[in-house]
Amino acid sequence: MEVHRGSKSHFKTLLNKSNKNPKFHPLDLAEFPQKHVSTPRYIVEEMSDLEEVRLLAIPSRLAKIFERKESLYELTRVKQYCEMESHEEKLHKLVMQSKINETKDVMKRKASEIDKSKIDRGRADKGGYMSLQSMGSGRIESAFSEMSISSSGSGFGGGSGFGLSTDIDSFSTKTKGRPPSSATAPPKGLGMQLGKSQRTNQFLESLKAEGEVILEDVQPKAGQSKSAAPPLTDPVTLNVEEKLNVTLKRDGGLSNFDVQGTLSLQILNQEDAYIQVQIETGGNPGILFKTHPNMNKELFSNNNILGLKDTSRPFPTGQTGDAGGVGLLRWRMQTSDESMVPLTINCWPTVSGNETYVNIEYEASEMFDLRNVVISVPLPAAREAPRVNQVEGEWRYDARNSTLEWSILLVDNSNRSGSLEFVVPPADPSVFFPISVCFSATETFSDLKVLNIIPLQGTAPPKFSQRTQLTTENYQVV
Repeated sequence: MEVHRGSKSHFKTLLNKSNKNPKFHPLDLAEFPQKHVSTPRYIVEEMSDLEEVRLLAIPSRLAKIFERKESLYELTRVKQYCEMESHEEKLHKLVMQSKINETKDVMKRKASEIDKSKIDRGRADKGGYMSLQSMGSGRIESAFSEMSISSSGSGFGGGSGFGLSTDIDSFSTKTKGRPPSSATAPPKGLGMQLGKSQRTNQFLESLKAEGEVILEDVQPKAGQSKSAAPPLTDPVTLNVEEKLNVTLKRDGGLSNFDVQGTLSLQILNQEDAYIQVQIETGGNPGILFKTHPNMNKELFSNNNILGLKDTSRPFPTGQTGDAGGVGLLRWRMQTSDESMVPLTINCWPTVSGNETYVNIEYEASEMFDLRNVVISVPLPAAREAPRVNQVEGEWRYDARNSTLEWSILLVDNSNRSGSLEFVVPPADPSVFFPISVCFSATETFSDLKVLNIIPLQGTAPPKFSQRTQLTTENYQVV
């Protein structure tokens, strides 16, 4: 008789087999159809017609097998749930960490902005002054600022308006105690010595790591700021100033040459205001003098004496703010003669391979001794300072403005000419122009001198002093 696997006869056969062989378990999973193993209904149906004695022969392992199978199934589901929860937790942690990192970056940027604003505020508090580290702070000699002549509404004691005013920078004394040094390259530790906080120092260190050159102080540019006029010590002070505007061509030649000069008067006391001023000019035929309308033109033309038309009226007295006194005389000179140029600049850029060699030479005329000469050369944008091979004087690299400033404290008969050579990455020669120059001198083109003060009321002539200054207003090589 054929016994089909999974039928009642097959189940009974397994029971008989178990009686003969104790090691054989009638509920061996391998002997049951796989589709019925997990179905208790099938077991009940197969065993419904068995006697109680036969049922008692079934070992208790039957229940354990089902319990084990059910527990394994539950463990599998629990493990799966745990893995899913772990993945979600990891994803949540990643999102949180990303937000934390983003917040830290924002905090760092804000801290950098705050530190930078503190540095800028500190510079502003200093009035915009920063001394060249290469020149040494305090080696800048005294200089007058621009003198602007403007008509005011009041005249000498209330008349037709002789309110010519001039703004004069004070003479500054030479500061001692700081030796000069040259900023040759960024790695030499040209740090701004603020020393306020560790975070500020870290910010400066990060700037230097990026190639920025941090300077100790701020160098004032020519004509950038004005200081109050020095207090008057003599009863009468006369200020002579000339402003020079020159434009030179890079290939040689003079494009523009213009000199504008003024003579102003300052009087301390009212009793010294009834005076006339006798002057002497250098006899330069290219200079045209003009007196104020309240001045006696005939007296000036014949005797070089500056006095009021109405001798009964005094000159204004006192010192107000930055005013340089009242204007008495002004003049102007224009020429195309290159020999009148006090300082010429020659710039020769040469590209060689992957580098550009720039040679700059200055030549000064013997007319003046020039003080505080600064030659500013624009450079192509770069993170590193140029390599200076040779220099007569001192130099500094302004990374923010991408300029190299060549400074000579004094140009006299010992150094009427000098040169500078530096190397930068390859660049177009036009990048190095326009070159700006600033300097000052204690002599002028007019060579005007005050000879005497003439009192008009029979008193003794008051003591007087003269201040003379030549400055550059706009001096370029284009």
